[in-house]
Amino acid sequence: MYLLGYSLNNLTLMALTISTGFVVDDAIVMIENITRFIEEGEKPMVAALKGSQQIGFTIISLTVSLIAVLIPLLFMGDVVGRLFREFAVTLAVTILVSAVVSLTLTPMMCSRILRHKPASEQSRFYHSSEKVFNSVIAFYGRTLRFVLQYKFVTLMVTIATLVLTLVLYVVVPKGFFPVQDTGVILGISEAPQNVSFASMAQRQQKLVDIVLKDLAVDNVSSFIGVDGTNTTLNSGRIQINLKPLDQRGISATQVIQRIQPQLANVEGIQLFLQPLQDLTVEDRVSRTQFQYSLEDPDPVELAKYTRLMVSGLSKESVVTDVASDLQDQGLGAQLVIDRDTAARLGIAMADVDNTLYDAFGQRQVSTIFTQLNQYHVVMEVSPEFQTDPSTLNSLYVKSANGTQVPLSQLAHWEQSSAQLSIGHQGQFPATVVSFNLAPGKALGDAVQAVNRVEANIKMPASINASFQGTAAAFQTSLANEPILILAALITVYIVLGVLYESYIHPITIISTLPSAGVGAILALMITGTEFSVIALIGIILLIGIVKKNAIMMIDFALQAERDEHLPADEAIFKACLLRFRPIMMTTMAALLGGLPLALGGGVGAELRRPLGITIVGGLILSQLLTLYTTPVIYIYFDRLAQRMKPRNLEASLEPQHASGD
Repeated sequence: MYLLGYSLNNLTLMALTISTGFVVDDAIVMIENITRFIEEGEKPMVAALKGSQQIGFTIISLTVSLIAVLIPLLFMGDVVGRLFREFAVTLAVTILVSAVVSLTLTPMMCSRILRHKPASEQSRFYHSSEKVFNSVIAFYGRTLRFVLQYKFVTLMVTIATLVLTLVLYVVVPKGFFPVQDTGVILGISEAPQNVSFASMAQRQQKLVDIVLKDLAVDNVSSFIGVDGTNTTLNSGRIQINLKPLDQRGISATQVIQRIQPQLANVEGIQLFLQPLQDLTVEDRVSRTQFQYSLEDPDPVELAKYTRLMVSGLSKESVVTDVASDLQDQGLGAQLVIDRDTAARLGIAMADVDNTLYDAFGQRQVSTIFTQLNQYHVVMEVSPEFQTDPSTLNSLYVKSANGTQVPLSQLAHWEQSSAQLSIGHQGQFPATVVSFNLAPGKALGDAVQAVNRVEANIKMPASINASFQGTAAAFQTSLANEPILILAALITVYIVLGVLYESYIHPITIISTLPSAGVGAILALMITGTEFSVIALIGIILLIGIVKKNAIMMIDFALQAERDEHLPADEAIFKACLLRFRPIMMTTMAALLGGLPLALGGGVGAELRRPLGITIVGGLILSQLLTLYTTPVIYIYFDRLAQRMKPRNLEASLEPQHASGD
């Protein structure tokens, strides 16, 4: 991480936390195999050599295939790819280093540290725990024998698991990034477009007073006025800093839900609140969290359909706080000058401009110097006359001959509506319709609601409508998710095919993955967590974790078939019993490595939790199923390979017979 310029952040810390379960896996497999030889009576050095030689290829297969799963993450595009590149690289390097250590340092330490103890020297705890382990293995052997008698039923269960995975993927609520509780809430206030500065200040202060009364709020920063942040006078900003999570006891989202009913009672102003996020892809600040933009060369048509869009979305139950940045109802006063009258009175347009600027433009006319400071003298009409357009009738313009002419003699004013601001996207006028999610709803539901409203209002072809920011990135990631999972599967298949020099056995290993997908998605649905990009990373990691069980089984089954000439049924049965203990140990290590993410709290825990939930849920269910389904699939594919072998042999011999003739 240091050499690559990575920092300790949410993503790299997630990788390091998950890697605690991966790092010990290879060492567990190595130590367990060496210990087995020592308990059979081999000397530690001999046991270390024999055990490491026997398990070395298995560890290489585990490591290479697990790193292969992470390769698609390295080539993800857009913002998501750039974000998770650090995660993938950190985890891949950690796994690679752990494999090197397991193949070198671990066997050496086993040869120096491990010793065989006779049964008389072993503790009572060792005997009791060993009895428990042996009874569990014996129970697994009996149940596996029973399952192997009903291979077809087990195969149907595996196929049903695959179908259920696809169904659950379609049904599960989908999102982009989980909403984090960073302890800060951002508020954007909006008053009527004809509000004055003084009135805006009073209304903003009422909002601040209500927010400060909440027990979860520590302090508030508030400001109004046109600047680089507030583009119009009728909008303001409020930043709410909350007390530490252990003191307030509720999340930032719950704080928003608690104070919003009180804020709604303030007349003449509305406050839109959203939790401030550490991880975001927004390129503009909107009133609420998710954005949908409309772009049209015709401003009138754009305003019409923006209002229709806001009205339609406000009726949808999956979204709340629907707003837009359309600002076309400001008050405008147009001064209409009778140029003929002005010319007859000897008044030029520059004279009118100077008079208006003297009254309303805050012209600096002098500077007063003192011993300690200097003061600018600014000329303007009194503040009470600045808010009423009828003041224009009381102004006088100096003519060419020096006489004062009432402005009302040569001009009159007309009131109209005016654009406070005109947003642009590219070269054309554009508006942004923004919204928050209703409690318990996912971003995928909101996207469907927006598309439904767009279809209902029959938006013309001249309007280019699209999601922006997080919503746009969500759509892109949603389209790429199946491709990413498929790429991970293909990469693993190619790597395993090269390692095993077989087309069949990699499919056997990959067949264990649907059960992990079912467990992961069910865990997300049970805990009320949406399927986000973080959960997708968990699914991809599950591909690497779950296949370890099948690799350990198949490696030993192939070895038994090759060295002991056992049939496929007996070879896989023996391999399952022999590898049951390391399989359980590695699975528990990975599961416990994910528990801190699934159960952890504190600031930013919402971002990490889906990763832990998918790993824990996927491992629990896949562990129960793959211990029984993998042997059955291995037997079926072994039979398929045996049927294909004679044909391949005949095909390879035909050219030789032809050349011999």
